[in-house]
Amino acid sequence: MSEPTFTPSAEFQVSTEGQRDVALVFLGASMVAGVGDPKGQGWVTRVVGRTQHPDLALTAYNLGVRGDTTADLLGRWKSECAPRWAGRSEKRLVVSIGGNDAAAGVSLARHRLNLANILDDAASAGIGTFVVSPAPTDDSEVNEKLDVLVEAQGDVCSRRGVPFVDCFSPLLGHEQWQSDLAASSVPHHPGQAGYGLIAWLVLHNGWYDWLQISPR
Repeated sequence: MSEPTFTPSAEFQVSTEGQRDVALVFLGASMVAGVGDPKGQGWVTRVVGRTQHPDLALTAYNLGVRGDTTADLLGRWKSECAPRWAGRSEKRLVVSIGGNDAAAGVSLARHRLNLANILDDAASAGIGTFVVSPAPTDDSEVNEKLDVLVEAQGDVCSRRGVPFVDCFSPLLGHEQWQSDLAASSVPHHPGQAGYGLIAWLVLHNGWYDWLQISPR
């Protein structure tokens, strides 16, 4: 099982005239959907709220599905994203996945290949991509597997020049993150404070550069 050679057949384009018409799709599982946040925001809504900018006509879509693995994302992303991008001049995709792969015992090679295929297919369709790693859980055995997957995700993205945010390392052992997991009403998911930490990491690790806007 080998990863495909990255040979995009299209280039991602950013309009330089007038307000940019951006469709921003977030793809992932329960952490993308914000499961466990009593405010119902998760990290995605917090990030979108800080992304509003006069240069952007921004439409954001959350396609998080609880329980999804990278194989599930690979199987559904094209059909679900296409209607959201229809008619928009700038198409962007944020992928955040891995926790369910670790829990389900998905092999490292398969995990890498699934992510690589999503990123390569997106690049070949002229879609800009950004990857956010899974955050640590309160299960040490799952975290050992996640550590390996997150490192692999970083490598897959580095080989393709795709921005990658590591949420695992900064939050592993983080006191507020751990206490939020412990207090959460949903096992293995953070609450309001934890999702705020993820949003902070995303916003302060290349997000605005990727979107080519200034922080607000």
